Amino acid sequence: MEISRVVRDGGTIAYEVHGAGPLVVLSHAMGEFRAAFRHLVPRLVAAGYRVAAVDVRGHGDSSSRWPSYTPAEVGADLLAVVRELGGGPATLVGASSSGAAVVFAAADAPELVNGIVQIGPFVARPNRLLLLAQDLVLLSPRLFGLFHRTRFADVRPADDAAFRREMVARLRGRMDAVRGVVAPVEPHWTERARAVRQPVLVLMGAKDPDFRDPAAQARAARRQFPVAEARMIADSGHYPYADQPDATAADLIEFLAVTARA
Repeated sequence: MEISRVVRDGGTIAYEVHGAGPLVVLSHAMGEFRAAFRHLVPRLVAAGYRVAAVDVRGHGDSSSRWPSYTPAEVGADLLAVVRELGGGPATLVGASSSGAAVVFAAADAPELVNGIVQIGPFVARPNRLLLLAQDLVLLSPRLFGLFHRTRFADVRPADDAAFRREMVARLRGRMDAVRGVVAPVEPHWTERARAVRQPVLVLMGAKDPDFRDPAAQARAARRQFPVAEARMIADSGHYPYADQPDATAADLIEFLAVTARA
């Protein structure tokens, strides 16, 4: 595994690239690192895509401390990766907290982005109860690891325990970054969504425990954009790329056929 890095103001962003073809950039959820996409990447590569899996700033092998972790900054990091890899255009896939970042990237640099995918996005601004819950589970890497395990539905990948152990180990000394990527900021991504003219796909686990009604959440996200569709991943929780990679890849590949023509 070869790790590449792109220099940004404040540190470096780590990523790894596999395959050849149209570029797809994957950005993980809070607390994870690029190996979260370990089951999705080979499926996209087999379908003929060049896939860059990124470590969000403060996570994985990216620099540990940054002055800011806003979605706009994370989105700018993704654009820097696209430029480093030839300027794309690329389809950006953002999971959970990164779902906001891909919106900023698409709105800010449409020439570099031909489509975006939000996986499990949060549409509403966090209320006080959610913020208190986040504060609790983000007190330590161990607590976050226990929380992460509960975000699956009926199925967890066979290697989930090993992935989670590595994730927790990598989070030591980095919890400020995890808190940073989910901290409330303005503007909220929904205020930039109308500026996204590229095709948008919203993917949501049908049993995502983060939402009382995942289907309603997916529809709410879809309605933020001028051109978007929403799809549900059956029997999946908050990380469909991990627990249902075949279904997730199938939906992504169908969408990528559209963005390639955009």
